[in-house]
Amino acid sequence: MNTVSHLPQTPVRYDAITRLLHWVMALGFIWIFASAIAHNQFKESAFDAFMWPTHKPVGLLLMSLILLRVVWMIATFSKRPPAVSALARIGHLALYALMFAVPAIGLIRQYGSGRAFEAFGMTIMSGFQGPRIEWAVNLGTNFHSVLGRILLFMALGHILATLWHTFAGRKDILNRMR
Repeated sequence: MNTVSHLPQTPVRYDAITRLLHWVMALGFIWIFASAIAHNQFKESAFDAFMWPTHKPVGLLLMSLILLRVVWMIATFSKRPPAVSALARIGHLALYALMFAVPAIGLIRQYGSGRAFEAFGMTIMSGFQGPRIEWAVNLGTNFHSVLGRILLFMALGHILATLWHTFAGRKDILNRMR
């Protein structure tokens, strides 16, 4: 009797929905980081004028997608490939936390400012009259950009780690998401 055939199969590739969410979000993060760079480095340029108005709506979309992605991850947990290492697991959890926290802090700042927020033709926050909510504005002012930069560097580290594993002989790592 061949005992190997009775061992549970470990998935080697993520399912199509996980891969779709991953790559759509990757494009969204490229866009969001480009809009932030345009606003910070090319202020009042045509590039800034085009990109910056998209920053908040794309951030809201990314926050919605990360929530969907977490729900999907929980629903399909037993069918996912195992983490490469404990460090990879911690890194992914940190990425997920930042992918939620950065836009959430931006939304808190937006609310605290009292200004309305519309995205994709919908009113997300109607705004309010009266004094702004200082703690909410300060939270955003102090942490949104800093955590966004940390997220950018972690995402770049994620890409580099994937490439390192791929070229160090673990070709299955990159193929998990392709």
